Amino acid sequence: MVRMPELPEVETIARHLAPVLTGQTIARIDVLWVRTVDRPTAGAFCAALTGARILHIDRRGKFIQTALSTGQTLLTHLRMSGKFAVYRDGPGEDKHARLRWQLGDGAWVVFIDQRKFGRFYLVDDPREITGDLGPEPLSADFTPAWLAARLAQRRGEIKPLLLDQRFIAGLGNIYASEALWQAGIHPQRVAGTLSVTEAERLHAAIVAALRAGLENGGTSLDGLYAYPSGGTGRHQDYLRVYDRAGEQCPRCGYAVERIVQGQRSTYFCPVCQALAKV
Repeated sequence: MVRMPELPEVETIARHLAPVLTGQTIARIDVLWVRTVDRPTAGAFCAALTGARILHIDRRGKFIQTALSTGQTLLTHLRMSGKFAVYRDGPGEDKHARLRWQLGDGAWVVFIDQRKFGRFYLVDDPREITGDLGPEPLSADFTPAWLAARLAQRRGEIKPLLLDQRFIAGLGNIYASEALWQAGIHPQRVAGTLSVTEAERLHAAIVAALRAGLENGGTSLDGLYAYPSGGTGRHQDYLRVYDRAGEQCPRCGYAVERIVQGQRSTYFCPVCQALAKV
């Protein structure tokens, strides 16, 4: 099963990269597959980055943001199979390497992407890429009142809405399924039918699911998500329903089911998350 890294995975990778990259100068950069660079052109990308110093690394939604001494920002979206590796003795020889740069201290940072969907964006203002994203679900902007008010305006199913990055940034298939289970809400429930109490319960469940994922270093299910150091997350050992079809629900013991919504797998308990008649 191949899936896209979500907020806990992207945040974990950013945290691992920060101590390696912050304060370093990019001495050399090689684009090994030209379409990995979305903007500007590969040549302009290399010219602008060479000699730039890395000031800060953080995350917005599912993007890793790297602030540079030039005033520009480098954004990276891992997509389905992108990952970073750091090498101290040469650039490595991975056949799926798509982009790499050498730091001033001699270390190499290599972007490896088996499926070639990952992208880099070098921009003057990160909002050029991230401006349409919804609030960060672990920020003060994401409140129970905000969620209840926004849900009341929606007529679609709740699970696909939670995956819409313009609605909430960083939430994806795994943590949406886990949050809905924790909140006891059926994934096909019409969003606008949730009561204020249910919205508050869902808000708490989203925050709890994401924080648990972060505490456990992210979810490694497909063998593609890995830290720059080569380690992997352990949150897959704590999932309650995601990828657990046919197994017992840890709350009621009934069999977990799988359905498809918007071409994405959804896992839920038909008893704990019964589709309410409203």
